[in-house]
Amino acid sequence: MSKYAIGIDFGTLSARALVVDVSDGTELYSAVSEYEHAVIDEYLPTGRKLPPDWALQHPRDYLISMKEAIKGAIEGSGVDPKDIIAAGVDFTSSTLIPVLRDGTPLCFLPEYENEPLAYATLWKHHGAQKYASLMTEHAMVRGDEFLLRYGGKISSEWSMPKIWQVLEEAPEIYAKCNRFAEAGDWIVLQLTGNITHNACMAGYKYFWSKRDGYPENEFYTQLDERLDLVMERKVGGDISPLGSLAGYVTEYAAKEYGLPEGIAVCVSNIDAHASVPAAGVLEDGLMVMIMGTSTGHLLLSKKDAFIPGVCGCVDGGIIPGFNSYEAGQSCVGDHFDWFVHNCVPESYEIEAREKGVNLHELLTQKAEKQRPGESGLLALDWWNGNRSVLVDADLTGLMLGMTLQTKPEDIYRALIEATAYGTRKIIENYEEHGAKVSTIIASGGVAKKNPMLMQIYADVCQREIKIVKTNQAPALGSAIYACVAAGKERGGYDDIYEAVLKMGGVNSTVYRPDLENSRIYDELYKQYVILHDLFGRGANDVMKVLKGIKAR
Repeated sequence: MSKYAIGIDFGTLSARALVVDVSDGTELYSAVSEYEHAVIDEYLPTGRKLPPDWALQHPRDYLISMKEAIKGAIEGSGVDPKDIIAAGVDFTSSTLIPVLRDGTPLCFLPEYENEPLAYATLWKHHGAQKYASLMTEHAMVRGDEFLLRYGGKISSEWSMPKIWQVLEEAPEIYAKCNRFAEAGDWIVLQLTGNITHNACMAGYKYFWSKRDGYPENEFYTQLDERLDLVMERKVGGDISPLGSLAGYVTEYAAKEYGLPEGIAVCVSNIDAHASVPAAGVLEDGLMVMIMGTSTGHLLLSKKDAFIPGVCGCVDGGIIPGFNSYEAGQSCVGDHFDWFVHNCVPESYEIEAREKGVNLHELLTQKAEKQRPGESGLLALDWWNGNRSVLVDADLTGLMLGMTLQTKPEDIYRALIEATAYGTRKIIENYEEHGAKVSTIIASGGVAKKNPMLMQIYADVCQREIKIVKTNQAPALGSAIYACVAAGKERGGYDDIYEAVLKMGGVNSTVYRPDLENSRIYDELYKQYVILHDLFGRGANDVMKVLKGIKAR
């Protein structure tokens, strides 16, 4: 009799549940539920206005969407819930929730519903940039070796700058909360009643390593004496490796969220990182590119090297036995959505309706007729800051070469090309410092839906690009880890390697570089690098000056 697992993927805008066959990873059904409040970046639900560069969420949305997605996935799959053996959770990270001892988020309390930092701070919350910069400078002065694992810079997207921001700007929230919970760990708590800390989030977002643990307490007290014992008092707990058992679905959770009572639940994971096993990757030199609102570039390597500008290098951070490097771009799908929602004339909307396509499809149809360089445009892909290799959330976008003849499709293609140049910069940075990238494997909705985009990436990066077979890589990856947590005795696997080989993999689609296009893109990329270094490495700080004036 077949056994099944369910992966629950929490993205930036929605939660998705996927039911898969444990034997081979066949996907039976997935259901998605969008968050009611989406990204809270202008006003709290109470109406309070937020500062620039903030990105919050309401944790109640996670629970409602999880319930709806699980119900839809199980009903749509038609499987007998008794045959579901395990559930896994991944979450976009670092998304941080200040909670009471019982796990109640502070924003659930009436007295804190108008306090912004009582809500979940989403991964792309950049309000903590000041604190990230101070932490980086402090670690450099002290000569802390842990900084080398993170490319020499601390990002405002990670956990500790956000925690320090709460302490400084909302000290009552800091004092009131029992702990700051990663949203993925918080979801596991709702399902099992157990508090867990997974090695992936601890390694990439809290500066933890298997060899050295967390940074010493003095690192934090020298920054602010109120941070004394911050890890023990506000984070705490043992670190669990990926694929380990967090607990079992409780009676309450079964009734509330629709999962079968008593099934295994594995420790949570970061959404992008969960995509790697879904791609079937178990070898050195394959880079998995997870393309969504942002893009993560995950590389398994036997090398243990200092690579500037990466988001982290964690031993066993994805697959045991490998150093797992993470780099990324903060704005990819968000990039294209911004343009479609703000910069496309009504005539294009009418044309799209007449053709029965959406605006992305219409712009792609128009843009794919162009040759590289034909528009005369060149862009920097920093609409939401630069994650790698500059690690600077205060950088902004740039479009160069526009004239009175520039059309929307020209700009749309230039934005796509900019994200491809950003990926090439990340690849070159990996290789310049000893980590080989032989092949790219792409996953995510963007990779599946837009062949033109993927061909541009192949041409710019001059590498073959393969596509993950699943449409829901993070959810499938979470289901794979869940099968390992369940173990063979319950119908799963005792080994992540066997689970990946049976359940992950790529499809037959391969994008290969067009040599003529690559030659032209080489010329354009040289100009991209000039702009990248001019505006990104301090030679011209006009972007930061403009942001400062805007903030005033």
